[in-house]
Amino acid sequence: MEFLDRYQQIVADAIAKYTFKDKPTELYEPMNYIISHGGKRLRPIMVLMACDLFGGNLNEAIKPALAIEFFHNFTLIHDDIMDEAPLRRNKPTIHTLHGINVGILSGDGLMLKAYKFFEDLEPETFKACIRIFTHTGLLLCEGQQYDINFETQENVTFDDYIRMITYKTGVLSASSFEIGALIAKANFKDAKAIFNFGKHIGIAFQIMDDYLDVFGDQAQFGKKHAGDIYENKKTVLYLMAREHATEEERKELDYWYSKKTDNIDKVYGVEKIFRRTKVDEKALRLIEKHNEIGQSYLQKIDIPDEKKKPFAELANYLLRRES
Repeated sequence: MEFLDRYQQIVADAIAKYTFKDKPTELYEPMNYIISHGGKRLRPIMVLMACDLFGGNLNEAIKPALAIEFFHNFTLIHDDIMDEAPLRRNKPTIHTLHGINVGILSGDGLMLKAYKFFEDLEPETFKACIRIFTHTGLLLCEGQQYDINFETQENVTFDDYIRMITYKTGVLSASSFEIGALIAKANFKDAKAIFNFGKHIGIAFQIMDDYLDVFGDQAQFGKKHAGDIYENKKTVLYLMAREHATEEERKELDYWYSKKTDNIDKVYGVEKIFRRTKVDEKALRLIEKHNEIGQSYLQKIDIPDEKKKPFAELANYLLRRES
């Protein structure tokens, strides 16, 4: 997808331009470290794509796009600390290299630097974007807390899970598209349509993340295999397995999810139940369902289909990651 390469290059050039040279280096070097690893930089690309879709000036969107990328990486640093994760994008996590205190401070620094990147916007657009950005941050915190709660909460419903991943993952993609649309002066209806497109693609993306955690290729995925099982995370795989398990299998799941242990028998036992209940197939169908809902919102935008084609391609690309 050539359009994706073009946007990635714009983001990469902007990140290089705004590399932190501030002091103390003990604070800023870890910030540069996580930003430089990049990943696919999807959220800033979403800002740029939406700005382009509605005929905006891409130069006005570059710094807000970086704000989204910095904010996203702030959440990853803190998420890794909470999960005690050793790897991120196949590299050692910041708290593993520099300790938890530096991890917390570097994350905080990235979040505050993110806010500064909205300062060049004209007042009305600035107010609208900051309102969305701040609300998104609060929802993400709520989603993270729900995720933590689920580890010890006995009864987690499917709706609870969807709300959690919507807040934790879906709204950041949604808001990235909406902020790009607002910078381009899109009308309210179209801005909300692109928001909802992003929300459902984000939900599908997180379900795919849960799927790949267990059924993906660890080398390609860049994270510890079955980390969610070790951490007792009640993902969609767990919820579907409980729904379709036998009474004996439910008891076994309850047993393993009452212990936070690196015991390989735990992973083996849980994976065996996941495979027997075919949650891999069920999760992939759910991913496709949210992709279709997202595409339906995209179709509501009154812009020629040719201009919307990259969005459909992006969604399909995100949801067909290596497994």
